Amino acid sequence: MLNSNAMSEQKTEGGEIKFETALKRMEEIVAKLESGDLELEKSIALFEEGVKMSKTLQKKLDEAEQKIERLVRERDGSMGTEPMPDPTEDSPF
Repeated sequence: MLNSNAMSEQKTEGGEIKFETALKRMEEIVAKLESGDLELEKSIALFEEGVKMSKTLQKKLDEAEQKIERLVRERDGSMGTEPMPDPTEDSPF
């Protein structure tokens, strides 16, 4: 289990928690909640932490998606970039 000291060592230079660290913590929270062996107060606290961790993970995924660009070959043979297509739109594949 990652305690707060271990989590502080898993942060980026900007002080944000790394995606992998946040995901691991989220998995730990889910496992603990699913075990059903916790007192109500501890379950609520873990649930609240899980919600916060979920928001952090979603924000990081959104940021990564915005940075991703797909390399494409232009008609003249040169290389260019274009934004990744929106996965919610209908895809021909």
